[in-house]
Amino acid sequence: MTRPPSTAGLHHVSVITGTAAQTVSFYAEILGLRFVKQTVNYDDPFMHHVYFADERGSPGTLLTCFPFERGQEGRVGKPQPTATALAVPRASIDYWVDRLSVYGAEQVERFGEPVVRFTDGMGQPLELVGTNTQKEPWSDGPVPSEHAIRGFHSVTLASTSPFQTASVLDALGFDLHAQEGDRVRYRTATHGSEPGTVVDILDTNLPFGREGIGTAHHVAFRFEDETALEAWRDLLVEDGLEPTYVKDRRYFRSVYVREPGGILVELATDGPGLTADESVESLGTGLRLPPWLEEDRAMITAQLPPVTAGEPSEDRE
Repeated sequence: MTRPPSTAGLHHVSVITGTAAQTVSFYAEILGLRFVKQTVNYDDPFMHHVYFADERGSPGTLLTCFPFERGQEGRVGKPQPTATALAVPRASIDYWVDRLSVYGAEQVERFGEPVVRFTDGMGQPLELVGTNTQKEPWSDGPVPSEHAIRGFHSVTLASTSPFQTASVLDALGFDLHAQEGDRVRYRTATHGSEPGTVVDILDTNLPFGREGIGTAHHVAFRFEDETALEAWRDLLVEDGLEPTYVKDRRYFRSVYVREPGGILVELATDGPGLTADESVESLGTGLRLPPWLEEDRAMITAQLPPVTAGEPSEDRE
């Protein structure tokens, strides 16, 4: 069959965090990302699903979190995404090393770029990479706009079969770029014009991971529309993989597949976007449920813990 259009890069990365209040405090107040969506895990509606991104919640900037209020701590290992990297101006690295000092910030260099490694205080490995990206940041957050995050830079994958994972990336439209030690870098053709165009694969003897607080759940790649998504699903089936059917995630349509190296991968459409149920100005200001859960709103909100410290549950929308 004719190969459908390649991915433009990362759509979102979903991670497992601690309490909802801890999650909002770190990602919105410390990292300075905009809190753009309060919803629930559609497969477990008594668990929050909160989104952080740029001003509009654009694909390529979406870091989504599943706060696991009473969950066990995870262990980072394979087959998992082992670090999510966000882009900042190269000149802002010293600012971030200082700002994140209590989170174990450590500066290293990788492929000629300065990298700040740290955790979110709940065990999640994160990175900031100094780049020359021209993407505009959200300018109304707690971090000065000249230092603010510009969306994704990359994600690092620890695969049980790096060669097979690389072949999946190749099929999706990533090209081999460079190798440095046990790290092999792949980039999309949109590199330099879009956020989140880089994936690194580790060929290393990491232990096997355990899903839980402090680990990444899955990585999602961008596709233009549902027509492209259906075509990619057919291609995955043709290649012997077992993708899900197309799922309605309200803000995008998705197909999930566990690639041969063990990484859970999502293919997601760019639309309809986070403004499907609230305006740009009001993003993140109330609990948004999909139509099929609205009749259970009272029961769901009664059991959801507060999103911010000190917030009484009865005041949530």
